[in-house]
Amino acid sequence: MKLNRKWNIYLIHHSHTDIGYTERQDKIINYHKDFIKQAIDILNDIHANHKTDYSGFVWQCENYWQVRNFYTHAKKNDIEDFEKYVKSGEIGLSGNYLNMTELINYDILNSRIGKAKEYGEKTGMPVKSGMTADINGFAWGYADALYENGVENLFSCLHPHHGMFPLYKKQIPFYWESPKGNKVLVWNGEHYHFGNELHFAPHAGTSYLIFDEYRKKMQANTMYKSGPADTEEMELKVLCERLERYLNNLEEENYPYDLVPFMVSGAITDNAPPSASIAKRVNLLNEKFAGQLTVKMVTLDQFFDQVKAKCTDIPTYKGDWNDWWADGVGSTPAVVKNFRDAQRKYDLCKKLDPSANEGDSALIEDAAENLMLYAEHTWGYSSSVSEPWETMVGDLELKKSAYAINGNTEIAKNLDLILAKKGEVTIKQDKPQQYKIINPHDIPIKATALVYIEFWEYMDGIDFGLDVPIKVVDLNTNEVLSHQIKQIARAIQVEVSVAMKPKEEKVIAIYPTRKQDNNTVKNHAHIGAEGVRDVVVPDTYEENTSCIETDFYKVLFDEESGIRSIIDKRDQKDIVRLDTLYAPFSGIYEVTDIRTNPCEERRKMGRNRKSVSTRRYGSKLKNIQVIENGTVYIAVQLDYGLEGTKLYSVFLKVYKEISKIEAMVRIHKESVYEPENLYISLPFTAGTDEVKYLDKTGCIIKPGIDQLPGSNKEFYLLQNGVVMEGADKDVIISVKDAPLITLGDLKAKPIQLCDGKDSKLNQSTVYSWVMNNYWETNFKVDLGGFYEFAYTIITTDKTSKEEAMKVCEAANEGLVSFYI
Repeated sequence: MKLNRKWNIYLIHHSHTDIGYTERQDKIINYHKDFIKQAIDILNDIHANHKTDYSGFVWQCENYWQVRNFYTHAKKNDIEDFEKYVKSGEIGLSGNYLNMTELINYDILNSRIGKAKEYGEKTGMPVKSGMTADINGFAWGYADALYENGVENLFSCLHPHHGMFPLYKKQIPFYWESPKGNKVLVWNGEHYHFGNELHFAPHAGTSYLIFDEYRKKMQANTMYKSGPADTEEMELKVLCERLERYLNNLEEENYPYDLVPFMVSGAITDNAPPSASIAKRVNLLNEKFAGQLTVKMVTLDQFFDQVKAKCTDIPTYKGDWNDWWADGVGSTPAVVKNFRDAQRKYDLCKKLDPSANEGDSALIEDAAENLMLYAEHTWGYSSSVSEPWETMVGDLELKKSAYAINGNTEIAKNLDLILAKKGEVTIKQDKPQQYKIINPHDIPIKATALVYIEFWEYMDGIDFGLDVPIKVVDLNTNEVLSHQIKQIARAIQVEVSVAMKPKEEKVIAIYPTRKQDNNTVKNHAHIGAEGVRDVVVPDTYEENTSCIETDFYKVLFDEESGIRSIIDKRDQKDIVRLDTLYAPFSGIYEVTDIRTNPCEERRKMGRNRKSVSTRRYGSKLKNIQVIENGTVYIAVQLDYGLEGTKLYSVFLKVYKEISKIEAMVRIHKESVYEPENLYISLPFTAGTDEVKYLDKTGCIIKPGIDQLPGSNKEFYLLQNGVVMEGADKDVIISVKDAPLITLGDLKAKPIQLCDGKDSKLNQSTVYSWVMNNYWETNFKVDLGGFYEFAYTIITTDKTSKEEAMKVCEAANEGLVSFYI
């Protein structure tokens, strides 16, 4: 081996955790706890039987979830051996809980990473390092969650398939400065199976990222067929040649260090068992190339000790490490909506019961665990696209969904316990129509609360219905509150307008007024004999399919596109962009024909989620009608035709007493096997010099600006929504159900990585990316079904981005109301 410097090679032997990609989820749990037992058995065998050929074997637990499951099922002597080997440095711990998407919120993420910290404090073995494999990024707040739980170091070995590493270069260290100013040392590493590509693991070699003379034979499975001796000889030959080329390339690129790490697995698969033979091969290499290189199996802590000792002038970067793989959530929009609802309930429990003494801590713990497991990065079985009809594909999808559904059920039960202690009662015959409304947020809110009169109820002996006039009274002040009623499936919904201080509680009652609205014929021109109100009345607000006007907004409609403009009456400026191609809340559908096969067509898209041959369709307006008009709001329904759907309707509510507009987008999506995307246009603006902010897990960022160099700017996963900060006002878009957005042009294009200076992107049009099925392996391919996605638009005086995001969060979580 011809090398110009002496190299220190560090192998980190682990098993990449995919909960469901290679097997059903419950079996994966068993696999990983058993892998730790296998590593213990290997070490016991080496030490008890003096197997010097295998000395130096080290196992690295990829995450704390593996360790937690091991402790749940292990025997006492196995736990004792485990802790012995952790203390001796032969088994390593990781502070990351799992390999995550950015779907999880900060509180739950922090609670799970905190489990590793608690374990370290309990056992006297602090967990200082963490690793992630496969995933392509982390919300900026992840750095704070790690640091605040004692994790100082993070090894990232991401997978550049449909993604890319940040900083334009890998195999380099950097300090990642968090939003709070904390610093975590990161090693920006190679793919997590790269040690296998180099052939450090016997009988576990591959060719995935390396394109050389051996690749075709390996992929055709024709290379290692002669016998054990020939296989060993050939693997060593490939190892020596590939390693020499790799190290020489580092030298040519002026790589400044004499150390280089590689992750390696015992088999060339995710969820792989440990392999003692790696240590045997390491010892053989050290003997063969003594003086040229030293190979050592290490834990994360041991590797980072070397980095801190040998790597000088490590740069510091701050900003969001925007995830390239967050878009899996778009392939399961219905379950993601259920998950988002669960996270809102989780947050409401924290706000209503901050000391956690009114609920059930076990329910909160189980909910957090299930929601964490749902947000884990594995989004289906490996053949979800190639064989969507397979039983395993369907089983894994249902089991994955169960994590969200069970988490929602558990946190809903906890919320019910809290509300019961605050006075909630179950329904009963002849119950009084009295309710409690709580503002759980720490900001004042002027909003609406929803309360219900059951379809079977009588009120003061009257069989209640829409024809019975009522009044809504605040029992503390005797104030009569504005309200509006509508019939829903099994009740009459009463939407009550209230202004509430932070954490305020109100008790309201509903009474029949017995006053019938028997107005006589009015003499001014406003309505015809057919009952249609289509005459503009001077000196009044318009309320028709051309214009809706309130104290806050003037909404203008176009018979071809739908909403044409929304004038904010505080400054008489339009909050709809003049350059928009698609009307607010209208749909955009993309589909790509399959010219090869369903998987290959998707693979070729690279970091685009489409191709230049993708066909794009905008929705076409078919009808507009005013369907509700009362004291609180006026509602308009816009019906569109859109390719790929059988129904696309927008239910728009313009509030009369509140500076707020709500839109419910209702879709019946057709089932399509081809790669497809569906977007909802959100072309709002706070003015020409606006700055956009997004709230992600544990952080608020300016997209295109507050990001690591070389990171993804093609799409973002939100927690609550978007704040557009103008010169003197904010326009807030709360995105309740579908967390993905994209900015700018929808066309396929050469990918430009973020340089942190893209103000043009920051000021471009926002689209809600509600569904996709473009990935060629483990996304759900069938998007067919009925969906409803909710959005709220609020305009306010200019405030801080933090306060504006609180308004956005409150719009999504709402007020809490219940029977008393």
